[in-house]
Amino acid sequence: MIKGIIFDYGGTLDSRGVHWSEILWDGFRHAAVPIDKDTFRSVYVEAERALARERIILPQDNFHDLLVKKVTLEVGFLPQQPDSETCDKWVMQIADFCDSAARACIDEARPILEELHEQFPLMLVSNFYGNIDEVLREYGIRHLFKGIIESSVVGIRKPNPTLFRLGVDALEMDPQDVLVVGDSLRKDIEPAEHLGCQVLWLKGKGWTAEEDNQTHPHTITKISQVPEWISNL
Repeated sequence: MIKGIIFDYGGTLDSRGVHWSEILWDGFRHAAVPIDKDTFRSVYVEAERALARERIILPQDNFHDLLVKKVTLEVGFLPQQPDSETCDKWVMQIADFCDSAARACIDEARPILEELHEQFPLMLVSNFYGNIDEVLREYGIRHLFKGIIESSVVGIRKPNPTLFRLGVDALEMDPQDVLVVGDSLRKDIEPAEHLGCQVLWLKGKGWTAEEDNQTHPHTITKISQVPEWISNL
């Protein structure tokens, strides 16, 4: 029996299971940045490494603030640098595009979260940048979660199952009574299963073709399928 639910955030609630690199790539195309996808993936990785090395994202940053900082880094790693005016234009166009995409996904997820919140305590367990509380508050869903376990705050990152262990402990439940919903097979589903939790993989387009080709018996393609899946247990 499920008594509580842990949700991942990035890629799960804010992008319909699609890896965020794909959303940002769409943003780069929307802004007509003249690069190919391989180059984009390289600058995406370099920006993520820079964010891991330095405290660039601050706790008070909302998601648009985060996007501006992230995209500024990505554009800064482009092999051919534009003039500053073009750079600023690209950054704002991409940030606006991606923020709108995230808001649309949150608007879809909100009624599902509200429905589940009436039945179960919800926790959020996420690899994030230290500002997830502010992001959730701005999007109007923070009150739906009993608590947040965020990698940048606790110093542990997925796929380490300890991050999920902290979420289970915060729910004051046994792992087998907790359902974990996430978009990454490697970072969410496998470590949660290792811990003994029940799992549900929200499968969209991933970072690698290998993950796209993998399967799992507990798979959904829309967040709206979570309540139905639970009711069929």
